[in-house]
Amino acid sequence: MSRKMKNKVLENLTIERIASEGKSVAHYEGKVVFVQNVAPGDVVDVRVTRGKSSFMEGEAIKIHEYSKDRVEPFCQHFGVCGGCKWQHIDYKLQLSYKRQQVIDQFQRIAKVAIPEVMPIIGSAETRYYRNKLDFTFSNNRWLTREEIDSGKDFERNALGFHIPKRFDKIVDIEHCYLQGNISNDVRNSLREFALANGITFFDMIKQIGVLRNLIIRTTSTGESMVIVQFGEDDKEAIAKVMDFLKTKFPEVTSLLYIVNLKKNETIHDQDVITYYGKDYIEEEMEGLKFRINPKSFYQTNSDQAYRLYQVAREFANLQGDEVVYDLYTGTGTIANFVAKKAKQVIGIEYVEEAIVDAKVNSEINGLDNTLFYAGDMKDMLNDEFIENHAAPDVIITDPPRAGMHEDVVNMLLKLEAPKIVYVSCNPATQARDVALLAEKYQVDIVQPVDMFPHTYHVENVVLLTKKS
Repeated sequence: MSRKMKNKVLENLTIERIASEGKSVAHYEGKVVFVQNVAPGDVVDVRVTRGKSSFMEGEAIKIHEYSKDRVEPFCQHFGVCGGCKWQHIDYKLQLSYKRQQVIDQFQRIAKVAIPEVMPIIGSAETRYYRNKLDFTFSNNRWLTREEIDSGKDFERNALGFHIPKRFDKIVDIEHCYLQGNISNDVRNSLREFALANGITFFDMIKQIGVLRNLIIRTTSTGESMVIVQFGEDDKEAIAKVMDFLKTKFPEVTSLLYIVNLKKNETIHDQDVITYYGKDYIEEEMEGLKFRINPKSFYQTNSDQAYRLYQVAREFANLQGDEVVYDLYTGTGTIANFVAKKAKQVIGIEYVEEAIVDAKVNSEINGLDNTLFYAGDMKDMLNDEFIENHAAPDVIITDPPRAGMHEDVVNMLLKLEAPKIVYVSCNPATQARDVALLAEKYQVDIVQPVDMFPHTYHVENVVLLTKKS
């Protein structure tokens, strides 16, 4: 069936609604068709790219009628770079789709009774809201169909984002609306300097080239971190690049670099060298300082992170005498944020470097009622750990997208804490875990929070209380 349908054009399909992962839904002869980069209300011709017995996937090749809910995308790179897939949809509708996504996941996966889902908390800023971006250097710039058809010669070096599903092709970004402050100036100036000075851009196939990656981090306090990743240990070129950035952007408070000779861009196993300034930047929240080093995780929308943590704290409703377990604590942001209202907070996290940061963040904020431990959650949170620590009155858990390991869920059921606050960046795995926890817990509040405008991603906070 799939071979017959592949590349078949389905004409005049009406896009009905948004489904999970941002895909839109239409129907053809009673079968679901998932389509990317369209809006509910569009009438389109769809070329089938994948056909199964129960559904099809396709791409819109012609739009006959545009949805009344469409808006004009504001970015010149929209539709190519893949970073902001929903710029063509009004933001209020984006929020309603995200809230509905949470409802759908809990109805389809959790299958437990839930109260009416709270109105989603939208982001006050829908442009320039990110505090971190990663850009990639490449000698294999993505050319649009118009550029290819023009027959002209174009500069093939690029600094920007990966084309979706193409690791070897990079969209050259002129202006990005995701990150403000110095981000666009640093990226464009560094590209121009490299081209003018003949410094090579990375070849992802041959694994050669001097300039490999650029990370820019900023904070609401005005500090900034620039990390340049080099693919070759060319000391002369490295010195040229770093000295240029130091001179051109003296306001950068943390100027760092990495020489990465391995086959991927991850930096957790790499030495980070401080060229100028501090080796960290600091974010601030309610007077608390959070130190962010090059390898630290920090929520990439600072304003919404504050709102997210407020929701978690409100749900915990701490009175000052509670023991709180903060699972998947990361650098201890939530743990330190709630510590002043708790008797004790115990944080557990897999990444050892993050636990070092968590302890530092407690120290610089004068908090002496936190304990942090590094280790795999399913191995750390065991009977021995519980015997050596006070039982939790409140558990806050903020796992990665994959959700909690079943052993962790079983331990939570065994602990029987009166209250669990579950923060998630993936409502699907959250709903799966809530279904398991339903053996002893009921869902009291469901609160979606939008961290990433113009994308289909949604954060969700659930308050679970122990059944009587």
